[in-house]
Amino acid sequence: MLHDSGSWHWEFNEKVAAIRDRILGIAGLRRTDGWEAIPLQGSGTFGVEAVFQTILPPQGKVAVMSNGAYGERIVLMLQHAKIDHVVLRTLEDTPNDPDALEVLLAKDPMITHVAAIHCETTTGILNPIAALGAMSRRFGKTYIVDAMSSFAAYPIDFEACAIDYLISSANKCIEGVPGFSFVICRRANLLATEGWARSLSLDLLGQLKEFEKNGQFRYTPPTHSVLAFEQALHELDMEGGVLGRAARYKRNHEVLLDGMKALGFRSYLPEAVQSYIITSFIFPADPKFTFQEFYRQVSEKGYLLYPGKISQADTFRIGNIGRLFESDMRSVVSAIGEAIGEMGVRI
Repeated sequence: MLHDSGSWHWEFNEKVAAIRDRILGIAGLRRTDGWEAIPLQGSGTFGVEAVFQTILPPQGKVAVMSNGAYGERIVLMLQHAKIDHVVLRTLEDTPNDPDALEVLLAKDPMITHVAAIHCETTTGILNPIAALGAMSRRFGKTYIVDAMSSFAAYPIDFEACAIDYLISSANKCIEGVPGFSFVICRRANLLATEGWARSLSLDLLGQLKEFEKNGQFRYTPPTHSVLAFEQALHELDMEGGVLGRAARYKRNHEVLLDGMKALGFRSYLPEAVQSYIITSFIFPADPKFTFQEFYRQVSEKGYLLYPGKISQADTFRIGNIGRLFESDMRSVVSAIGEAIGEMGVRI
């Protein structure tokens, strides 16, 4: 990132082109088979919103599968864009229900698109994107997957899951830095959306056309984030690709869970639906426990925790992804044990 790149210079544009191909490679896809990877300035939320702002026809309708904050964020996007939608909600500890989707799609022929979150980091739950995709394909619907926190950590078979659009970002499991999101999609599907875009800067088709015209982002690109991402892709290769990275994250999760259970903490989700991306833990029942003080104590020992986001229980969350290893997870468990002891909390 210390190198300064000109956003219009051929060297930078070649890097962007190579990165687009590398993203497809991680997904097991190729441009020659009709797939595109399209980076877009902004966080993962920008990428998700760009998809909905671009690909929905004027009379389109989205079925949103929601069991957490990020499903609800999609609902907000659709409300702001005045796009017709219906929401299929399950509890925050319950995966999306393909059978409920089947009933909805059979009942409502106006639905054109289905949207789901792969790993809903509100809790860390993993949703059944393959079963949801099979149902979407059966009814001829366009299928959109927010894989912000799972892409490059879980193998995803696009054909088996019937995915038409998948969104992720530079700073999650590929371990780059914040600055851009990217969308993987079928080229023919995106070209068919000509004239539907509701936004100028979030026009995904416009972004693709600009790349094909001169190799450039339409507007000022996050040059340093792109350079960092190039290095992150190299490090992903060095680790053994998706399977190698998945093995490290999985081990991080196991060590964390074992250590927290030894301290007396209980995880929120049942093991069958728990991802190895992020883990939610239930607050101790001791009235001496307050999250604010707990957070302060642990942060002073060098670790930042995620507050809980759910309505059904008081929880906090610990991430297992990023440049973290087994030793880091043991250290954070040790810091939490010290903090609890210093607070006089009994679990």
